[in-house]
Amino acid sequence: MTEGVRPRVVIIGAGFGGLAAARALGKVAVDVTLVDQHNFHLFQPLLYQVASSLLDPSEIAYPVRAAIRRRDNVDFRLATVDGVDVASRRVLTSTGELEYDHLIVAAGGVTNYYGISGVEERAFPLKSLGDALALRNHLLTTFERAAATADAGERRRLLTVVLVGGGPTGVELAGAFSELVHLVLRKDFPRLDMGEVRMVLVEGQQSVLTAFAPRLQRAAIRTLKRKGVELRLGVTVGEARDDAVVLDGGEEIAAATIVWSAGVRGSAVAGMLGVATTRGGQIAVTPTTQLPGHPEVFVIGDLARLEFRGAPLPQLAPVAMQQGKHAAACIAAALRGEPATPFVYRDKGTMATIGRNSAVAQVGPLSFTGFVGWVMWLGLHLILLVGFRSKLAALLNWGFDYFFYNRPVRLIASPSDRAKPPGKTSVRTPEHVEDAVTKH
Repeated sequence: MTEGVRPRVVIIGAGFGGLAAARALGKVAVDVTLVDQHNFHLFQPLLYQVASSLLDPSEIAYPVRAAIRRRDNVDFRLATVDGVDVASRRVLTSTGELEYDHLIVAAGGVTNYYGISGVEERAFPLKSLGDALALRNHLLTTFERAAATADAGERRRLLTVVLVGGGPTGVELAGAFSELVHLVLRKDFPRLDMGEVRMVLVEGQQSVLTAFAPRLQRAAIRTLKRKGVELRLGVTVGEARDDAVVLDGGEEIAAATIVWSAGVRGSAVAGMLGVATTRGGQIAVTPTTQLPGHPEVFVIGDLARLEFRGAPLPQLAPVAMQQGKHAAACIAAALRGEPATPFVYRDKGTMATIGRNSAVAQVGPLSFTGFVGWVMWLGLHLILLVGFRSKLAALLNWGFDYFFYNRPVRLIASPSDRAKPPGKTSVRTPEHVEDAVTKH
């Protein structure tokens, strides 16, 4: 680094970890460039509410430039990452090269389909705004088609949704879809028999929400069953076809909608760093979240594999945010000539909602279910949402849905062909194809 020139920090990814790091570095004597393929920060935990017609995309996405506006030393570059040269300390992007003295890789994860036949081509993931909008459009369209068909078998297929993955995303989506159907769409489609609607949740383990205490798992199962969700536990998907899902035991479920939330793997950026990755596409980092052999590089969030108290840290937003702040603190310490310190995760609790008045929350040794857990879930997500307008809009929409049993954004809206960039094609949405840099 040239004398008199401030250290340069490049951050890949403007998700929870990257944005937390950028904000924390706003008070440090460095020049920061934050790189992402989108110009917004996405609040991924609420994507399922966009998919289920409760929230508008603008209510869970916030402009990156607005988020860093008060950090004069932080700049933003809209670009994809094409490569990382750790030897010469350069990030290669679609808009040119960026040299760095310190690099924070917070590129997040992408959907893991595990190579199962037909899944990537036919199932809907839920990792981006485009995914959520495509799923919303598809689900509403299937109901329109079901209302128009006289074929009873085809109608039942159109009204069947298979959700694969019993983690928070799958459970929350199952509850949200059930409420959308039985509280809202039944009024929109009075001639459709909603008793024909099937919601089937498939999970390879013997329970749902296995990261939670057994008592909370049982409470979630009871709530899902009460909402009419069929559970297939201890089984996996063997194949996805155009007209059905085939389970490993041979059972076929005729379905027009397959939603995949069964796994996450590290983004393509992991393979650009020149080190081995795990089967899940993660990078085993040092206790300080640094890249082995390259202390100037920090890897955080979904891309980092780090054990804490004998178990791998979960791929959750709070982990990424804390790691982002930790990486910034380590860089500040390095400027003072101090060594990096090990990352210490402070678990503030894990929560999942299964619809109105029902959620499970685990905070240390304490656990909560039902209405109390639901209120805690609402409060936490309002705090974590970026931007006052987003918080207010989400609160108003939640209140509107709660008191009037109505979802305000039941729109089938797709971009026109003219809106697609030249040379780009899209099967379901312009954001369906994942680029190198993904949200955390």
